[in-house]
Amino acid sequence: MATYLVTGVAGFIAARTAEMLLADGHVVVGIDNLNDYYDVRLKDYRLGRLLGMKHLSASIDQWHSAYVRAGRLRTHDGRFIFEPTDIEDRPALARLFSEFSFDAVFHLAARAGVRYSMENPSACLATNALGTLNLLECQRKNGVRKHILASTSALYAGCPLPFTEDQPVNTPLSPYAVSKKAAEVMACSYHKSHGLDVSILRYFTVFGPAGRPDMSVFRFIKWIAEGQPIKLHGDGSQARDFTYIDDIARGTILAAKPLGYEIFNLGGGSVPLTLQALIEFLEQTIGNAATYDRLPIHPTDITKTQACIAKADRVLGWRPQFSVKEGLRRAIEWYGANRQWLQSIQA
Repeated sequence: MATYLVTGVAGFIAARTAEMLLADGHVVVGIDNLNDYYDVRLKDYRLGRLLGMKHLSASIDQWHSAYVRAGRLRTHDGRFIFEPTDIEDRPALARLFSEFSFDAVFHLAARAGVRYSMENPSACLATNALGTLNLLECQRKNGVRKHILASTSALYAGCPLPFTEDQPVNTPLSPYAVSKKAAEVMACSYHKSHGLDVSILRYFTVFGPAGRPDMSVFRFIKWIAEGQPIKLHGDGSQARDFTYIDDIARGTILAAKPLGYEIFNLGGGSVPLTLQALIEFLEQTIGNAATYDRLPIHPTDITKTQACIAKADRVLGWRPQFSVKEGLRRAIEWYGANRQWLQSIQA
């Protein structure tokens, strides 16, 4: 049994990773500042599942988490501890590192989203760059060697397909990509200067139940199910390497083994799916026809993403187990089961 720190634990990827770590018998200390970047009812839903509580989504508004002022919470068995803490608050992090002996840090907290970062570059850089530095410093001072860092396929803008980990990623198109590049380079410097063992994971378009409401899969399911027009940037020919959440969480955990310093793509690894094909599958499965509100393509959009996952297969023994269609069916089923409170979520 190990003790892990998971940052951004109420987030989409971090919550599922924490669930899997707990299922394996480990102790998880989860931190999150529960900010209102998107509707906090989704964060409370995920956090409530981890705490074994009935989620409070129906009883709170979209801006104020039911857990943010609750202080430290833990499950009955004590194996999951939640602390409402911001990774930008180094003294608060220092207190946690002095209290717990962590075997590794799963650094999954972030101000995510390419378009969000265009409107809020300062917040994005403060969390993703300074927050990462704070964690690395705490690890250095407390002898916690393993750092697993969530990064992004957005770094590959301008690179030829399929994207490989050895390609130069020096032309980021958004402050979000810049901030993740900064975090990667910072982690590399701590590996070289202080001996930290670092695994960097570049995620490719993660989707699934309880996903982020600003991502295409959640949005398209909601809009088609509710009969609302899909806000589609461009003609729908943009293609993405969609990756199911359980595969992403499993790969994240596999990367916790000692590796020195490595970068891995975690992506679907198959033929990328166009947004138009995604919409057509959702129409058929949900049983509603989509209508459209067509918008200009965003200048930060990458036309196509495709991950080469040979390295993750070779070093981690990781390959996706879920097809895109199976993952989409599960996401649709989850939306249907929670539709009553999800109808008011802003997508």
